[in-house]
Amino acid sequence: MAILVDEGTRLLVQGITGREGAFHTGRMLKGGTQVVAGVTPGKGGQDFEGVPVFNTVEEAAKETGANASVIFVPPPFAADAVFESLDSGMSTICCITEGIPVHDMLKVSNYMRVKEATLIGPNCPGVLSPGKSNVSIMPGDIFTPGNIGIVSRSGTLTYQIVNELTQRDIGQSTAVGIGGDPIIGTDFIEILKKFEGDPETECIVMVGEIGGNAEQRAAEYIQSEMSTPVVAYIAGFTAPEGKTMGHAGAIVSGGDSTAEAKSQALQKAGIQAATNPTEVGDLVARTLGV
Repeated sequence: MAILVDEGTRLLVQGITGREGAFHTGRMLKGGTQVVAGVTPGKGGQDFEGVPVFNTVEEAAKETGANASVIFVPPPFAADAVFESLDSGMSTICCITEGIPVHDMLKVSNYMRVKEATLIGPNCPGVLSPGKSNVSIMPGDIFTPGNIGIVSRSGTLTYQIVNELTQRDIGQSTAVGIGGDPIIGTDFIEILKKFEGDPETECIVMVGEIGGNAEQRAAEYIQSEMSTPVVAYIAGFTAPEGKTMGHAGAIVSGGDSTAEAKSQALQKAGIQAATNPTEVGDLVARTLGV
């Protein structure tokens, strides 16, 4: 079983004719994902590698039955692309776009409260369920089907940890990159809850980083609400205070936002916390008894 995307996912790509959209659509198609439509205003009636292109998400959804979308739209227009997907009934929306203005995401966040949909991102790698569906920019060749759920604020660390698991013949159920911006659509707790409800996910890897207190809130939730074992890793132990590291949300302001404070909170909650990505693989293997 998988969360968010699976064999029944019918994907719509917003920005399919742009450079990034075209490149990653090609990769998703080669990986077996059901890409049923693309959207680029003004280019309706064309096609990309056999995928029909429409002018609007509403039109594309009605014609193809698309139920999920991935967004490769430039930052000034990305929030409107999210609104369009929400209004057209997409159940899962992955916004890959980086650099969306914070005030735009505030509007999206408020609108999400009245919509029954899951928004992953922005500034994220997306969602991948190995062997089922790839709605992401993640390299599918390093994944293998299995029972480890992954939720991460970091794209590159997700790939590294997946590779560590795959090299140990430990497969993954779904990998979710939630993004590293200050305002995102879905946080750790929402994804952890979905994995907890998935009978085929036997262990979860949670990858955090400096900035904010999302990891501490997740630790409290894991301790009080979850039975599925969790292995965690926090990046940024050597990050200098006050400096943004990679993601807009990854900035140390002292106190609870440091990697050390987050790791201590996890351990206090009884969660295994690795000190490096390789150790994540070792702890997962030990947890599974393999």
